[in-house]
Amino acid sequence: MKVIVGKGSCGIAAGANDVYDRLEALSRENPVPGSSVGITGCIGMCFLEPIVDIYPDPDKPDCLRLVHVQGKDAETIWNAVKSGDLAALEPMKIQPEDEAFLTQQTRVALRNCGVIDPESLEEYTARGGYRSIRRILEEKITPEAVIEEIDKSGLKGRGGAGFSTAFKWRAARNSPGEEKYLICNADEGDPGAFMDRAVIEGDPHSLLEGMLIGAYAIGAKEGIVYVRAEYPLAIIRLKKAIKDATAAGYLGDNICGSDFSCKIRIKAGAGAFVCGEETALIESLEGKRGMPRLKPPFPAQAGYWMKPSNINNVETFANVAWIIENGGEAFAAMGTENSKGTKVFALTGKINRGGLVEIPMGRTLRDVIFGIGGGIRGGARFKAVQLGGPSGGCVPAERLDVQIDYNQLVITGAIMGSGGMVVMDENTCMVNMARFFLDFTTKESCGKCIHCRLGTKRMKEILDRIVEGKGEEGDIEKLEDLCNAVKDGALCGLGNTAPNPVLTTIRYFRDEFEAHIYEHRCPAGECRALISYHIDPDKCIGCTACARQCPVNAIKGEVKGVHVVDNELCTKCGNCKTACKFDAVVVK
Repeated sequence: MKVIVGKGSCGIAAGANDVYDRLEALSRENPVPGSSVGITGCIGMCFLEPIVDIYPDPDKPDCLRLVHVQGKDAETIWNAVKSGDLAALEPMKIQPEDEAFLTQQTRVALRNCGVIDPESLEEYTARGGYRSIRRILEEKITPEAVIEEIDKSGLKGRGGAGFSTAFKWRAARNSPGEEKYLICNADEGDPGAFMDRAVIEGDPHSLLEGMLIGAYAIGAKEGIVYVRAEYPLAIIRLKKAIKDATAAGYLGDNICGSDFSCKIRIKAGAGAFVCGEETALIESLEGKRGMPRLKPPFPAQAGYWMKPSNINNVETFANVAWIIENGGEAFAAMGTENSKGTKVFALTGKINRGGLVEIPMGRTLRDVIFGIGGGIRGGARFKAVQLGGPSGGCVPAERLDVQIDYNQLVITGAIMGSGGMVVMDENTCMVNMARFFLDFTTKESCGKCIHCRLGTKRMKEILDRIVEGKGEEGDIEKLEDLCNAVKDGALCGLGNTAPNPVLTTIRYFRDEFEAHIYEHRCPAGECRALISYHIDPDKCIGCTACARQCPVNAIKGEVKGVHVVDNELCTKCGNCKTACKFDAVVVK
């Protein structure tokens, strides 16, 4: 048997290291012939971590999946492996409704994630890894033919802009000059997004192979992965993958015995959101402060060190080897007329089943949130979903049946972005949500252009006043004017899209803004300055649970008597509402 522990960042955070260490120790102390303990990356079911997969036959894909496994369960698991009787593991087995999280997906970019050992070149090649680049080199397929295959696929950049990958590759190839560079943008900065991290942690060789094919296509001899330093595990595994691929002859000089040579190195970025913009990323690579350049010239003409350069993100490159292996038409057969193939999303927020989701373009938001994601946590009412991070927008319940398509999402006021999907329920204040994303954008603005540097700050100040109960007549109109000014005047795409969360919340939830400003009321009961806590005398049984949890002794009452909240003392921490099991604490 083969016992595999999911050791992506999500699994490790949930305790997978302890699970693995104990299982590995047991396998050494009490070895079972033909059995082993190994690791894999994130399979995407983050809500069930730590996960352990047991393969009775290592050569077959069928496995017994155990979820929410803890270190104390290791001995039970190993005893079952030793006896060959896995029935004792039934209480830890995944439930059928949770299995639907994966069965409703179509995996291309994530095809190996959660399946192979990310630190094993052998396991990657056993699943067809590096076969695409070998075929290109051995059959002497021309760079133009490679680009044509990518063109047939309709692959667009998965980093947010949705620009044609083949167009960018062709532009870089046709630019004059012998010295060219291929750059991978792994600076994943959107709050709630972790798609690229999971690919690098779970299948780093697919990124390297995609980059090799891209480098061959544009004529580059050097590739650079710009990854944020906050992804230490991804960097460790990518470094090992580069070392192993180099030793095996897939990187370096005369790859696979051909005249094609390419080296790939890593640059760890400091985590500036603006470095997700390609020209700011290039500035950072060159050792300068990450600030966008004026375009044109575009990177394809004058990029890294003013040489022709191509930049794609991790997910884009992760699709490339699959497209070469299966043909561009196979990729284009999935999705819609304007948006081909699959897209990976990080499903987070007030959702029952959060994690990584890869689906063909054209599925609806309802399919993802209520089908794959299992609906809203705690049975609350769905309110909105934020797409595209700080550059995106909030899509309300009445737009749940919109197709996940670059063009269709833009109509709603949101964007596809890199794939962050943050779900909100009825208890989320949309004014405060707009303020949250704008606070992020304001802090992350590079400050190069006045519209972004000052415009976002002024918008943030207005939103601060509104959530503090100090909103004024005309504030909504001021916000709209500032949003449009920033969109029109900002230098880069990040500045142009910074107002999107504000514009979409005003568009779909204007009544919440008006309630804050004119009624000094937060309909969601979230903004502290606009709410107060009270105890319903008909429901209070005098158990004192609320009073015991109050940090400022603002709740008075006798045991078995009705309690009251002194709102002069109350700090609105919410501890009383959490402690009450009888729904007696009311927020007004």
